[in-house]
Amino acid sequence: MAKVALITGAARRIGAEITRTLHQHGFHVIIHCRRSTTDAADLAVELNRLRPDSARVLSANLNDPAAVRELGAAAQSQWGHVDVLVNNASSFYPTPLDSATDDDWDALLHSNLRAPFILIQTLAETLRAQRGAVVNLIDVYAEKPLAGHSLYCIAKAGLATLTRSLARELGPHVRINGISPGPILWPEAGQGNQQDILDATALGRCGTPADIAGAVAWLALDAPYVTGQILAVDGGRSLAFQGG
Repeated sequence: MAKVALITGAARRIGAEITRTLHQHGFHVIIHCRRSTTDAADLAVELNRLRPDSARVLSANLNDPAAVRELGAAAQSQWGHVDVLVNNASSFYPTPLDSATDDDWDALLHSNLRAPFILIQTLAETLRAQRGAVVNLIDVYAEKPLAGHSLYCIAKAGLATLTRSLARELGPHVRINGISPGPILWPEAGQGNQQDILDATALGRCGTPADIAGAVAWLALDAPYVTGQILAVDGGRSLAFQGG
């Protein structure tokens, strides 16, 4: 019986690479998306050509708690169980203090923090039964905040604490870990200080989505005595982080 992984935000960018990597490791994959339905469908076709009926697509708005619970239940119903949950989906945009709104709280806290909690809660029984694993995508900004992005940083800091807290609560049957990426892919809306970020990175370059996907696969499959940890995959960015 194949292991099953649910990856949120899986249709594009880092999420798609994580999905391909887990599929290469023999997983059946559930590709979650919200708006990127065409990309998700194309990815499922690509993977199903390699191994028939090994990839399916589920769509859900992670800002809606009821929809998140439905996503968890639907994921479990695809092949009867879930072995690995990867909380990759994330919203990121600036929220300066003088202009942040209640809607910004909802958009950033729901997708980055509340949805991962609800998915773990919904899938806890099957994860326990499968002695499964959760990998949360966090951020270096959870510990060293980015100016003008307080709500995003709050949400990611909460996700880091959630990772450690639920690792204690769900052990010994479920392992929960996190990954804090450094400069891998620049935000689609643009990033003005790219060279400054690279100059502050020990390896002096961007990483690749494959770097994150490989770390996810290691935590999910090859780290049986690792839980409650947050792995920085950042080229040494966190060693000399100055903010901004």
